[in-house]
Amino acid sequence: MDKKSLIGLGLIAAILITWLALTGPSKEQIARNKQIKDSVELATKAAQVAEEAQMAIKKLAAVSDTAVKAVVSDSVLQIQKTSIYKDFAVSAIGKANIVTLENEHLKAFISTKGGNIEKVVLKNHKRYGKNEPLILFDKDSTSQYLQFDAYANNMRLTTDSFYFTTTSVMEVATGDQTKSVVLKLNTSNPESYIEYVYTLKGNTDILDFDVNFVGMENIISKKSNKVTLHWSQALPSQEKHITKEREHATVYYNQVKEGVDYINARKSEEVQLNEDNIKWVSFKQHFFNSTIIADSEFLKDGSFVKTSENPNSTEFVKTITAELAIPYKHSASENFGMSFYFGPTQYQTLKSYDLGLEKIIPLGWSVFSYINKWMIIPLFDLLSRLNSGIIILILTLILKTLLFPIAYKTYMSSSKMRVLKPEIDEINAKYEKVDNPLEKQQQTMALYRRAGANPLSGCLPMLLQFPILIALFGFFPAAFELRQKGFLWADDMSTYDSVYNFGFNVWGYGDHVSLFAILMFASTIIYTWMNQAMLQPQQTQMPGMKYMMYLMPVIFLAVMNSYAAGLSWYYFLANIITFLQTWLMKKFIDDGKIREQLLANMTKPEKKSSFQTKLEEMAKQKQQLPNKKK
Repeated sequence: MDKKSLIGLGLIAAILITWLALTGPSKEQIARNKQIKDSVELATKAAQVAEEAQMAIKKLAAVSDTAVKAVVSDSVLQIQKTSIYKDFAVSAIGKANIVTLENEHLKAFISTKGGNIEKVVLKNHKRYGKNEPLILFDKDSTSQYLQFDAYANNMRLTTDSFYFTTTSVMEVATGDQTKSVVLKLNTSNPESYIEYVYTLKGNTDILDFDVNFVGMENIISKKSNKVTLHWSQALPSQEKHITKEREHATVYYNQVKEGVDYINARKSEEVQLNEDNIKWVSFKQHFFNSTIIADSEFLKDGSFVKTSENPNSTEFVKTITAELAIPYKHSASENFGMSFYFGPTQYQTLKSYDLGLEKIIPLGWSVFSYINKWMIIPLFDLLSRLNSGIIILILTLILKTLLFPIAYKTYMSSSKMRVLKPEIDEINAKYEKVDNPLEKQQQTMALYRRAGANPLSGCLPMLLQFPILIALFGFFPAAFELRQKGFLWADDMSTYDSVYNFGFNVWGYGDHVSLFAILMFASTIIYTWMNQAMLQPQQTQMPGMKYMMYLMPVIFLAVMNSYAAGLSWYYFLANIITFLQTWLMKKFIDDGKIREQLLANMTKPEKKSSFQTKLEEMAKQKQQLPNKKK
């Protein structure tokens, strides 16, 4: 390369250096660019941390705490916990342990995850077909937690997301002892926490439950005046026939002023309890119940109960949910006391707590319920050591003895009607070709009046027996006293017995044959025949009524085939005793003497009451009305 070329390249290099120097960034611009670069790197790193936190949240719901710790670093996990749970972050990670509280009646399993009762075993009862204590519910069928809005942004938190701490492992109360289990939901502030206290006395079905809010006034949202208790159960099948359990399983609730009410067991429904504050809510199975009772009252605002069917499940009868509002006044320390009843739906047991819990038993209304409460249930309690079938026999004998005066009066009325048959036939023949049914009726009633016979006197005594029959109709299927009590071929008198299964459903009858129902049906048919043939031959003039009397036992058979065997056994015994009573009365009561007495009455001067006179005048006026129209 020559001298001129070197000079040219040097000039070009000098020009470029001079240009770069003149156009390059200043020291301030270099510092600014470095700041921007650092900010970008920081933002990128923050985004990566946020992404890792989101991944941790997803994995937290799917894997165990140990697995989470293996996947997410401690720093990222701490960021995630604090971001989601804030003050409760310290309780978001833990291990679910079980604490047991037990007495002579029940054993409750309490989980430190959520602090809830996840299982209750009734030690003195058994599920049908199982030789082990009855599990009222377990962790797969129940949900229980407190729900509240927190902080100014009304963050919704539920206690089942957190782990409680406790020093207890197992507590057993016997006799007069009282044992307690304390579980504590901690926050980042040692002075702020929620405390659960479960207390159980010996020899009781009541488990006390106290919730203490300490230092929570700045955590629970000031916009809310309540904490919501959520409680739900999928009621497990405990009995022989799940279809019968579904007919009785439902929710009852006691509002302070409105009283006890319930959702129809044949419906799925949600009821808002916004009319009045609530004292207790009961999840009623067929023969057992789980009931939560407030020491004071649950608020009506936001409280509701709900039932849902499980028609295709062979394991669960029905799902029941309740949400109950607990008052919160934002004080430094607050307590809300409750208690649970876990036990049988037995009248005397429930009544002993004086809370109206016995009203969840369907004993009937008005007079029907008093028959069950004052006579049937005390008798079963008195004879509880005997076999259930024998108790029903004794009950039937007592009732038929008490009702014998009515049966006697009914027989005498039928006898009077029977011995007057010649005179009735004469009146019928007289008006056979005369189209005047009103005058025929007047002549017939006049005959009865002169003879001193009252056709209604045989019907009214029968009506007096209906309250007892209806009371028993409601009592037997719901009677805990009959649960799993066998007699003869039936292993449970509280439900239907089955001596043969068809393997398919017969419309209007069922898929099986109940022998107790067959016995009831056969005895009723025989009684109907005997009643028609021996007691009331005068009804031959009303053939429609005669056939109707035979139709009723057929309809009753269709109902009783799937009803409590105890009730069919009672009706069968009642029919047999009625046969014996009727046979004895026919043997010792002379129809000839009854007819002589009636004929003697007919020779006496007739005395008309003012009521009879008025009825005759009304009948005559009615008879004259068509003539006036002409």
